[in-house]
Amino acid sequence: MDMTVPNRKRSVAMQAALAVIVLMAGVGSYLVLAGMRERPPQTETPEAKLSVEVWRIHPEEISVSITGYGTVRSLDMVVVTPQVAGKVVDVHPNLDLGGVIQREEVLFRIEARDYEIAKAQADAKIAQMRSTIALLKKQYENDQSRIDTLKRTRDLAEIEFNRDKELFDKHQVGTEAMVHMSEVNFNQANDTFTMVTNAIDLYPLRIQEAETGLRAAQSLLDQALTALERTEVRAPFTGRVKMAQIEVGQCVAPGVPAVTLANDTTLEISVPLDSRDVGTWLEYEEPQSPNGEAWFRNVDPVRCQVKWTEDPENNQWQGTLVRVERFDPMTRMVTVAVRVTGEDALSKDGGMPLVDGMFCTVEIPGKTLRQVFRLPRWAVTFESEVYVANAESRLERRKVGIIRSEEDEVYISSGLTEGDLVIVTRVVSPLPNSLLEYTITKEAAGNS
Repeated sequence: MDMTVPNRKRSVAMQAALAVIVLMAGVGSYLVLAGMRERPPQTETPEAKLSVEVWRIHPEEISVSITGYGTVRSLDMVVVTPQVAGKVVDVHPNLDLGGVIQREEVLFRIEARDYEIAKAQADAKIAQMRSTIALLKKQYENDQSRIDTLKRTRDLAEIEFNRDKELFDKHQVGTEAMVHMSEVNFNQANDTFTMVTNAIDLYPLRIQEAETGLRAAQSLLDQALTALERTEVRAPFTGRVKMAQIEVGQCVAPGVPAVTLANDTTLEISVPLDSRDVGTWLEYEEPQSPNGEAWFRNVDPVRCQVKWTEDPENNQWQGTLVRVERFDPMTRMVTVAVRVTGEDALSKDGGMPLVDGMFCTVEIPGKTLRQVFRLPRWAVTFESEVYVANAESRLERRKVGIIRSEEDEVYISSGLTEGDLVIVTRVVSPLPNSLLEYTITKEAAGNS
């Protein structure tokens, strides 16, 4: 009988029992050691806070300002042209670009010799016509005084002729030659009377014709005097020379531009504005009486701020809104005119004056906004929302109504209440209801 099989089975059983004992010992040791370990202390993680700056807002009354740009120009500008032809013999010493010439001073002179001759000829013609009129009137007077005598002479000659003819024909007294002589005398007297009578009838027409000639001569004299006067071209107002194209010795012709003068006592700026701004914010005066004109009512002549774009901080002036110039159907822009007097154009501290050609910013006061909140533009999102710190210091979104935007500011008409804390720190997509740590950087004091 083989004894190795039972021995092998006994060895396997002993190894399995030993393994179980070792495993149980390990588990027991683990449990003992785990019971001896102290548990770590438990800590709570605080909620993160979003640090921001806020404004405590209050409603305000804000005067809307409409901003536009335009170039300054002189209100009055005239191109001076000669009205007679000739050679230039003299020019004003200040007739250079930028020179100032006073009103009625002579800008330039044209040679007057030809026009003086024309004046002398007209004077001579007038003297001649006056002498002719005087002579005709004298002859008229003399012939009128002779007419009675001539009539009497004619009547006597007729009586004598009739008597001689009767004596010869009936009584054969006298001779036929005597009768013929009496007839000749009668015919001469009658012709003289008729001639003088006709002359008297024509004198008024001849005198009228001479007077017409006199008036024509006087017109020629007036024309000569006017041409002679126009040989001196004078400044129509005190102005600045903007263009001069004339020299001594130059021949000029009527209508050819010679000098351009600008009157700087009054300046104007044409300012294109958005038609929506004009319609919404510009103030208008009530018309005195309806006149049926389809145009803008009289704009309120408010005082405007004018700033030179090259140096807006140090160069500012005051102007007045005077009218609406035009509406551009292509750009939908309304152009208004702002006028600046020469006195207002001068700098009070002796600095740069406002002058023709400057490109300026013009701020025009408009209507007044009431019960609105002023915020920086960046505090409002593209979706017209603002972030507000609520009573629990948590972030809250608010939809707001924007009534107007101006440069870096927006005006809110709805969606906010007085005392709200509006976040003005730039935040990008913050989590709703985020816990805030805020600092009030502005206590907006408005008119409630």
